[in-house]
Amino acid sequence: MRRIASAVSVALSLTASCCLAAAALAGDVTSEAPDGAALFEARCAACHDNPATKAPTRAALSQMSKAAILQALEFGRMQLQAAGLSKQQKLAIVGVLASANPPDMAWLRRAGCDVGSAAGKRKIASDVRVANWGYGHANARFQPASRAGITPGNVTRLELAWVFAFPKVAQARSQPVLTRNTLFTGTKSGLVLALDRLTGCVKWHFQADASVRSGLVYGSGPGNGPPVIYFSDALAQVHALNAMDGTLLWKTDIGIFPTSVVTGTPALHDGHLYVPLSSYEAAMAGMPSYACCRSHGAVVSLDAGTGEIVWTTPTAPTAIKRGQRASGIEKWGPSGVSIWSTPAIDAKRGLLYVGTGGNASHPVTPYSDAILAIDLESGEIRWAFQALAGDAWNSSCLFDGPNCPENAGPDFDFGASVIIASTADGRELLFAGQKSGEVFALDPDATSDDTRIVWRNRVGRGSSNGGIHWGMSFDGRRLYVPMADPVRKNQTEPPRPGLYALDPADGHIIWASPVERGCDFNAADMPLAGLAETRAGDKARRNPWPDCSFYYALSAAATSLPGLVFAGALDGKLRAYDAVSGEVVWQFDTRRSFDSLNGVEAHGGAIDVQGPVIADGMLFIQSGYGLFGQMPGNILLAFRIAPK
Repeated sequence: MRRIASAVSVALSLTASCCLAAAALAGDVTSEAPDGAALFEARCAACHDNPATKAPTRAALSQMSKAAILQALEFGRMQLQAAGLSKQQKLAIVGVLASANPPDMAWLRRAGCDVGSAAGKRKIASDVRVANWGYGHANARFQPASRAGITPGNVTRLELAWVFAFPKVAQARSQPVLTRNTLFTGTKSGLVLALDRLTGCVKWHFQADASVRSGLVYGSGPGNGPPVIYFSDALAQVHALNAMDGTLLWKTDIGIFPTSVVTGTPALHDGHLYVPLSSYEAAMAGMPSYACCRSHGAVVSLDAGTGEIVWTTPTAPTAIKRGQRASGIEKWGPSGVSIWSTPAIDAKRGLLYVGTGGNASHPVTPYSDAILAIDLESGEIRWAFQALAGDAWNSSCLFDGPNCPENAGPDFDFGASVIIASTADGRELLFAGQKSGEVFALDPDATSDDTRIVWRNRVGRGSSNGGIHWGMSFDGRRLYVPMADPVRKNQTEPPRPGLYALDPADGHIIWASPVERGCDFNAADMPLAGLAETRAGDKARRNPWPDCSFYYALSAAATSLPGLVFAGALDGKLRAYDAVSGEVVWQFDTRRSFDSLNGVEAHGGAIDVQGPVIADGMLFIQSGYGLFGQMPGNILLAFRIAPK
């Protein structure tokens, strides 16, 4: 894993002058049938075939995974060189490099379920335990006692059952789904795997074109067909697989811009798949030569049986040219308003709810940093609640670049999924957590913005990386809020990272369980903020897994059970909290090397994005998130209750 992480670091730390030279030589390349070899010659060879540039050679690049190369092209220091390329053209270049060193798939054969073993004889059960990101349409991320199997009385007996390692990746972020005997998971390398729940052996695998960014969704197939696994890859392609054998049923490209991407997990309801659409153009805007910005987010409804697009609801008007900078680079807007949260489905009202991000350029629009209520049938936006107006921001603002909007906002997206909740008095509310660190309780039946807010409570300090980042949890009695709140230079108030329990009736804090770094961090190794660190690349002196991690707060989604709350941290620690008191009752450190059942070198790191998947006395969590200077990793861990 150290070799892989260092290869990613090399690719992300290419010199800007090399990129500029190659881009100037190449010009724009547009081809309906991308020729990867020709594109590499035009865009890449000037640096990578020239020893004087000290850029990695083709041979060195071929040692990297497809996902790592694609990440360098879209988010890292290779953005400038790849700026004129479509996703298909980037993938063609990646394919040429990867073909020089085909991945060794022997590990898959080694990890396959022996047909003569008990696991091999177990057919994939169709009775579902965890079907989607939110543990149901309401996104409460709560597993009832009838399915959990982990209780306050036995949680201290949780032990590691097995570890599965994903080769050539530095991130593990796609939340799995689970039936009675099978765990389905996606990977950064584009593999989708069906694993035996008890042993971790592989029942089937499917290779997507690009990395799996979204979580997986499990649902009944149309008619009398087999159950289906749905997911999206980094090319904004939505897939449907036969859950019994992994065969592809359909694939639909829902991208509306070259930078469109699906980050949030789709929601399945009544024969339709509702997919949130984001964009990574806010990252592209960090390049001084980039003409910012034209893309925006959307929600796309697909026929779950065929993949046909039923409707698309954009979150902003079409961008138009808004003049140019002194350098001659065009300015465009409006843009942004990405959706990277999982929709909540309100069948009673015929609505879905999603949170949105800020604008990437001026002019600002009314649906940024907002909660949208969208008609399930027509796609019409029925109402919108905007928590913060005027929040225009992109990654150029991290270093006062030319694309940073005037009077830039704080980048306070709604990334955590909206929760549909019923309180003890029978009132229905929507809970929404923002990167500002503020929690909102909204009335879905209010007729005006003045009456929409039932209560609001700013629990954390907030930042562009959270605040409240990926997901809260609600058990019917308390709302559990993970708080990221990273340390930042020149901050005006202290961060408040940790887990908080709020009263759903009025939002007051019932208990707070702060987290601390607990070690001495060398200030000289403090990473840059967010995407600026990814673009700069890991510094050669930095250990990917330092003894003391800079990041240690709670960014990933939480999961609750009766009496317990589980939350993973950016320093790799997975904790179980007593739901009544907030006391930590169990802890496991995933930031270390492991022996994997499939023979792949295994190391855990930061736990981010996805939360624990829990059912039938087992807990599954992925560890590793090599972005923003966080600790990379490549593992899926399975825990079980040890016998007395």
